[in-house]
Amino acid sequence: MELAKLVGDISVEIGRQIGLLIERTGYVTHLIVGNDHSIEMPHLDRYRVAHSRLRGLRLFHTHLKEQPLNQEDLMDLVLNRFDSITAACVDKEGIPKFFFSAFINPDPDAKEPWILSPKQYPGQLKYGYAEQVEALESEFSKKTSNLKESQKENRAFLVGVYDVRKMKRSPEHSMAELKELCRTAGIHVVDTYVQKRNPDPKTVVGKGKLQEIILTSVHKDIEHLIFDLELTPSQAKKISDASDLKIIDRTQLILDIFSKNAKSRDGKLQVELAQLKYLKNRLSELDDNMSRLTGGIGGRGPGETKLEIGNRRVEEKINRLENELKDLKRRRELNRKSRSRNEIPIVGIVGYTNAGKSTLLNALTNSTVIAEDKLFATLDPTTRRIRFPEEREIIISDTVGFIHDLPPDLSQAFKATLEELGDADLLLHVVDVTNPNYTEQMDAVDTILNSLQLNEIPRMVVFNKADGLDEETHENLQKNGALLVSAVTREGLSRLLDLIEYEIWKKKEQKLLEVTSS
Repeated sequence: MELAKLVGDISVEIGRQIGLLIERTGYVTHLIVGNDHSIEMPHLDRYRVAHSRLRGLRLFHTHLKEQPLNQEDLMDLVLNRFDSITAACVDKEGIPKFFFSAFINPDPDAKEPWILSPKQYPGQLKYGYAEQVEALESEFSKKTSNLKESQKENRAFLVGVYDVRKMKRSPEHSMAELKELCRTAGIHVVDTYVQKRNPDPKTVVGKGKLQEIILTSVHKDIEHLIFDLELTPSQAKKISDASDLKIIDRTQLILDIFSKNAKSRDGKLQVELAQLKYLKNRLSELDDNMSRLTGGIGGRGPGETKLEIGNRRVEEKINRLENELKDLKRRRELNRKSRSRNEIPIVGIVGYTNAGKSTLLNALTNSTVIAEDKLFATLDPTTRRIRFPEEREIIISDTVGFIHDLPPDLSQAFKATLEELGDADLLLHVVDVTNPNYTEQMDAVDTILNSLQLNEIPRMVVFNKADGLDEETHENLQKNGALLVSAVTREGLSRLLDLIEYEIWKKKEQKLLEVTSS
């Protein structure tokens, strides 16, 4: 109470709110002077090693008017994980008339992330603050201990903002795919938010909604805010400034998965190139003092800023990687020429990511190519040989999976890999027939193949994972002439091989017979 009177007296004298950040020992770490209606928090490192704990600081500040804690006060409480926040409403003499306090709600599923205490008068103040905070932290620990180990780290809030007039698929399907990308990247999805509107040019979702999402994220110990679109550099900065969460967009997430799964030198170079191109436009000067120069002794003019040096180094590395990829492309072309001289037909496997392309390759060739129930498990093209009767053989090639709205930088980076498909005699378009959105996925693959000018190559649609269909759907698809296979149970594989043999050799032989007989 003595401290409250002292701070209240100074606050009235200067006509400004005064705030104190106090450790649990009673030591004052920060003195904050605001204006007549608010105070501004200094930057505090919001990351804690133990999410079950509070920061160990409480905020006490004055209110010059008789008003309770406002939204800004409560946001400071949650975002900074303060032990508590208390506002003392002072009279014209600076003497506290009553107090308003709030604590963080330990229940992550509660409607409000804070608990408001009833208004207290000076005579109602009680001791025992330490016990109260310990009891609160005990509640946090209980909630955290109930979580599985996989749910304690890499927790994410997914945000999808969709202009339905411009979309080729539903927002629900797009969000489901983002969740699948998160699962592949080892990210635990805690909450989602979907909005159907034109994305806000500054914060994507609007300032008010962004505050709500950040509050929810901090309250639920979420570390990542993942957007189902590619953020512009200015949007990423605005959102990052508003929170200390890690901001990730769809492109970054896909790049991260690619970097984990690339095994060959070619694949690693392509991913690194795509990452640098993405980073290039997002370099910003971390040092606020933009006038700091690094020209050095003997340098004419003012020299370069750190930002200019960063941009130049990125540009140099991009050029070096592009040259290395050109060398690798020339080697691939030589390999392709040697194969074409031997006149061995080439069959390319294409399809949406996680359609079962690698599993099908393994089943057809008895290989052990990496095949997982994850998106982009295979990035590096794999080729195997299949021998047919009559001493015939083909080269069958597995490629990187496609996805809706593949980031342009990635699309360009992997174009060189997909160029091998241009020499294919036949393309096997593998479709995950158990996916409810398989027709949309087929359209996406067709669009990408057409953009690569591969629409002239004969194409065979293979409906994979037929063992996961119910009997009625299985029969209906068969009646409509669909080629149903299961790479796991080997259902339909012999028919598939017969059709490949017919398409590559027997069809041509029939045409040749027809020509000679006529």
